[in-house]
Amino acid sequence: MLRRLLYQGSVGTVLLLGSLLLHAAPASVSLKEALSQLHETGVLVLNARQEAAIEKESSKLRVPASTTKLVTAYLALKHWGTDYRFKTDFYITRTAQNTASLWIKGYGDPFLVSEEIQKLAEALAHRLKASGINTIDEVILDTGYFETNVVLPGRSDTDNPYDAIPGALAANFNTLYLKKAHGAIVSAESQTPLTPLAIKLGQHANLRHGRFNLGGSVKTGERYFAELLSAFLQQSGIQVKNEVQWRNLKELLALKQSQPFYRHLNSLTLAEIIQPMMRYSTNFIANQLALKLSAEKLGAPASAEKVKQMMKSDLTNYLGWQDFYLEDGAGLSHQNRLSPQQLVILLEAFRPWKSLLPEIEDRIFAKSGTLIGVSTLAGYIYQEQHWLPFALMINQSVPFHYKNQLAIKLKQQLED
Repeated sequence: MLRRLLYQGSVGTVLLLGSLLLHAAPASVSLKEALSQLHETGVLVLNARQEAAIEKESSKLRVPASTTKLVTAYLALKHWGTDYRFKTDFYITRTAQNTASLWIKGYGDPFLVSEEIQKLAEALAHRLKASGINTIDEVILDTGYFETNVVLPGRSDTDNPYDAIPGALAANFNTLYLKKAHGAIVSAESQTPLTPLAIKLGQHANLRHGRFNLGGSVKTGERYFAELLSAFLQQSGIQVKNEVQWRNLKELLALKQSQPFYRHLNSLTLAEIIQPMMRYSTNFIANQLALKLSAEKLGAPASAEKVKQMMKSDLTNYLGWQDFYLEDGAGLSHQNRLSPQQLVILLEAFRPWKSLLPEIEDRIFAKSGTLIGVSTLAGYIYQEQHWLPFALMINQSVPFHYKNQLAIKLKQQLED
């Protein structure tokens, strides 16, 4: 279901389970002793007076992993606000009596899941019927808001959901979840109709592994979006032919049809999208947000280079950061560099939205990050009605849950 769809953590999460170079920090070991075993680690915790209560190499740059999503969320919330809703525009050109071409302009909505597309289709079908249109002859996609086949650094060429590529139009985070029943490929989730492309992709996928991404060609994901929308439109009584084309909407706007026939605003607000992104560390959402931000600030089409430029400019202007490097919105790149000090500065600015972070341990609200050889945490320790920001950046192999155990020790030391 949606939880399974959202959970797209990094590959290191699995691989680090077998990397036990350090013992888990037991209760008998002090925080000082635990930190002394970690030679590639930075820590910073502020007290209620905003003083450094616990500190180790806090100015040294390290790989932040998925704590980068805090940066992306901050930039998105600061730019759009919590109540912002992502849009997708639909235009109509009539081709014959009661038939039409459906033009779709995508702007990178990161949360067009099956349930949302069904709502979209029902509203669109209602308007089509009210206009006397019962059949769509062709679906025309304008996906030029993103650069073609834009891939942000850190992605691996696997079929894992967390390696799904971004797109201006994408359904279910550019992933599929199928299974076999009586020898036939069927949808593994009741809310998602089976489409011709899904069957074709399922024939070449190992369905025993569960959900998989749609591959490295963005057109595959865009076609799947068109097919899934068509399936929902047909459920609502609109016949749709399987013709899908890619054209620039400027052709239509030149005909003076400047107003969308229907503009769909996602039923979820930005805050409601960021909250599960933080909880399940959904790489697709984070990179969609970064790309859309870069297009709004630097002009479409969004690109990897514009994401890097936007990160550099905005974080320097908003937070005064100087020495840092970020090149993706999800934190998959091993080239990213931040310091615990910078993350704590970010957390001070993130206070208005701190409720969007998950409670990973008792009274510890944080975003975690895991890559091969990287284990990070950044968030707040709640103590005596104070939200104390902290950042823990371990750039060496440790057991998977080690960072949480250290965070508990940080909290305990603050209580002493």
